Amino acid sequence: MNDSQLLRYARHIMLEEFGFEGQEKLASSKVLIVGMGGLGSPAAMYLAAAGVGTLILADDDKVELSNLQRQIIHQTNSLGLMKVDSASHRLNALNPDIQIQTIAERMTEERAQVLLQTVDMVLDCSDNYDTRQVLNRLCFNAHIPLIAAAAIRWEGMVTSFDFRQQSSPCYACLFDPDDNLNPDNCATLGVVSPLLGVMGSMQALEAIKLLIGAGESLVGQLAMFKAKTSQWQYLKINKNPHCKVCSKSS
Repeated sequence: MNDSQLLRYARHIMLEEFGFEGQEKLASSKVLIVGMGGLGSPAAMYLAAAGVGTLILADDDKVELSNLQRQIIHQTNSLGLMKVDSASHRLNALNPDIQIQTIAERMTEERAQVLLQTVDMVLDCSDNYDTRQVLNRLCFNAHIPLIAAAAIRWEGMVTSFDFRQQSSPCYACLFDPDDNLNPDNCATLGVVSPLLGVMGSMQALEAIKLLIGAGESLVGQLAMFKAKTSQWQYLKINKNPHCKVCSKSS
């Protein structure tokens, strides 16, 4: 690290669990973020600020006025731009030392399979149930950690799956892939804007802990946040022995 980088990351480096080694681990890491909306915005900004070496941003939407209430990476002058281009510009301004790659298209299974051969971790910041299930299955097969979150109305949830560990449950242990879940999202039910910041920031925090091997992650736990009462609740996620994705009998 040069003098400028030492100063930029000084508050990380002084942490006993971090130090130079932890910062260098972040600098050599490559993270895929699927979705540059309400969750992807704070997650990407904190990972960029923290010095994660390469971020791959994937989203096929353009910035709309209704996005700006919660998708804080975008600005009014970004209206009409692809979200990944708007986000890339903001992140480059925040930290020019890191590399930003963009994919301005919907994340297909075929594209994800190729990308997962090159990344260390995936953040699922999408609002699509099918996409979540595909990313879960592919990350499990590739033995890559997956950080998942969701938020609606006044409630959010976040968890981590570390598929480098055989004991880790997966998203399909929590939500059966065959369940025909209601496709409600922020566009149909609404969401209080800072809630996305809380959940997206938690994703970034979980990512950093897993990337540098510090602290205790949410693997095996589902953290649920009720914004109306500012209360957290933690539920244990057990590995389903009959899971269609991660069980030995699947």
